[in-house]
Amino acid sequence: MTSEIALIQFCNVALLGFIGLAACLAVPAAFAAKDKPQVDDPRMAGFKGKIAKTYEESVEDWPKEPTFTGDEPNVLIILLDDVGYGQLGTFGGLTETPNIDTLAANGLRYNTFHTTALCSPSRAAILAGRNAHSIGLGSHALSAMGFPGYRGRVPLEAQEVARLAQDEGWTTYALGKWDHTPGFQIHQVGPFTYWPTRDGFDHTYTFKAPDANNYTPVMWAGHEPVEPARGNPDYHLSTDLADKAIHYLTGHVSIAPERPFFMFWAPSAMHAPHHAPPEFIEKYSGKFDMGWDKTREVIYKRQLEMGIIPPGSALSERTKEIPTWESLSDDEKRMYARQMEAFAGQLEHVDIEIGRLVATLKRLGKLENTLIILTSDNGASGEGGLAGTHNEMLIVNSEQTRLEENLKRYDEWGAEETNNHYHAGWAMAGNTPFKYFKQTVHRGGVQDPLIVHWPAGIKGSGEIRNQYHHIIDITPTIMDVLGLEFVEEIDGIKQMPFDGTSFAYSFNDADAPDQRTRQYYEMFGNRAMYLDGWKAVTIHGRRMPWDFAGTFPFEDDVWELYNLAEDFTESNNLAEKYPETLEELKAAWEEEAWKYNVYPLYDDIGARFTNVAKIYAPQRSEFVYYPPGAVRISEPYSPPVKNKDHSLTAYAEIPKEGASGVLVAAGGLYGGYALFVDDNRLVYEYNAFNEDRFQIKSKDTLPQGEVELKA
Repeated sequence: MTSEIALIQFCNVALLGFIGLAACLAVPAAFAAKDKPQVDDPRMAGFKGKIAKTYEESVEDWPKEPTFTGDEPNVLIILLDDVGYGQLGTFGGLTETPNIDTLAANGLRYNTFHTTALCSPSRAAILAGRNAHSIGLGSHALSAMGFPGYRGRVPLEAQEVARLAQDEGWTTYALGKWDHTPGFQIHQVGPFTYWPTRDGFDHTYTFKAPDANNYTPVMWAGHEPVEPARGNPDYHLSTDLADKAIHYLTGHVSIAPERPFFMFWAPSAMHAPHHAPPEFIEKYSGKFDMGWDKTREVIYKRQLEMGIIPPGSALSERTKEIPTWESLSDDEKRMYARQMEAFAGQLEHVDIEIGRLVATLKRLGKLENTLIILTSDNGASGEGGLAGTHNEMLIVNSEQTRLEENLKRYDEWGAEETNNHYHAGWAMAGNTPFKYFKQTVHRGGVQDPLIVHWPAGIKGSGEIRNQYHHIIDITPTIMDVLGLEFVEEIDGIKQMPFDGTSFAYSFNDADAPDQRTRQYYEMFGNRAMYLDGWKAVTIHGRRMPWDFAGTFPFEDDVWELYNLAEDFTESNNLAEKYPETLEELKAAWEEEAWKYNVYPLYDDIGARFTNVAKIYAPQRSEFVYYPPGAVRISEPYSPPVKNKDHSLTAYAEIPKEGASGVLVAAGGLYGGYALFVDDNRLVYEYNAFNEDRFQIKSKDTLPQGEVELKA
């Protein structure tokens, strides 16, 4: 049998070169059809055994599953939102964060770590290991443009680190905020090309928006919409995300204790709205009555004492657009202090949930060999404007909130009834010792706390690392720790090279020289270039982050120059002293801009949001929805009723005793519209930012039976 098979194989090879070799055709046709190994049959791909006529003569070959020693590291990325450099306790902040502080005390703090200045680009870059513009996320996915640097979707040529880990057998989990899926694809029909399930995550439990109502979030379990808060008056998103992570981890270790895991955990905290249980907010009552100027001074002093900023570092100049605390009225002071109390309450609350997650790892025996990376996506947010707001949607629509409207909601601040954000003065304090805010590319916008905890691989504890690094360096670092190699091609698609550099070299060598000496920045026209310890930077049009309107000539922007090796806080502008150095850095930025798809620059933020919505809006004038499946319809697939005349028609059956209930609703507590029946009368209500409500109600009650209802 063996010789016959060998002869046939030989003849097959021979036939390639000698088509007319007749001797090979002497094998009986019946035998060849039944017993010839199907080496070219795709159904036999990978089979290395032997198939004969009988089981006894055949050799089994089982598909191989990944095998692990149990020593492979796990990964847990904790990505906070809008947390400034000076807001965690271990970085000098005045909010109690004991669980995060413990991770720092048993791990490392990096005091020169940078991000992109905005959430969506940072969240794409941290997992892709490439610069945000080079993967189409030069700004937020919702402000996309039809250019390679701003398409608002990570290309398949830039597969994320989770996919690389997944292909090597790691089980992967994504929980929380995922806001770099393009808005037009956020629905349950698909395709799901840019969802986390396509980016290498086996299990996902996410919300796909810049923020979430922590009491009633819009969640997705895989590709299915879910309502976890329904019927639960004690619900909070941070707790839910911790519960879900604990559920995943305990199941994972119970079933496959030897298999490593990769988890991305991204709560809504601390992005607005600043929601926390009342007892957490009340705990901070009065603590911030000293105001943001004094708070800033206290944090700065703590940072010097901790050594988290170099000795002799100056406190940067305060942002001139922010009023001094002493210039405020008593009502303003009372309201603004309350805003910070809610923020602090939420930060301590999410710290407790992080503590539960870490405690679970310890209980499962996985803490020692889990690489925990904790950071934020950008600096503290000044998007609350110069009064703070009970509804962040006002700011997005370029409206500053009136103090009297905020005061009406003082007692409910931080509860479900508010979509609250704090005054930009608190963001200024939160970014201590730096100046400016999220969206800007001074250090206040791009320098963030970074904590790395991995007892199995890091010898020291409680130490500080000074090496300059960027969020694109997280992926190469993880790959370094896990022993993963760059893959040239995935699913037949050639992969872009990584732009990041591993900082694992610094884990056990505090004095190791920087391996990142060059990095560009750009966000909404704000630009910066870091090169060999120097930094050139400009605020485009001096636009502050609470102002979403207006355009400015780019050629009028004033560039500043700082020697970061001597000036940690960007306090001493050397542009006039070293004009040649400034021009060198500006030229370097220009080079990077062309290399990484930064151009074209376009600063009309409002227009960008509007344009992308128009491009992907359904091109139809009539929308018909059928129950029960017509749920969770995203705005890009909803009727475009903003600022235009429209009508609504509903078909219903009214019982003999009358009816009440919602027919159609869009939006929610903070803005939107609803058509509903109340006490057997048809009602249309428009909610303008939870400040004004306009209602039209039918005079007559509805008749019994099948009815057509119009508004």
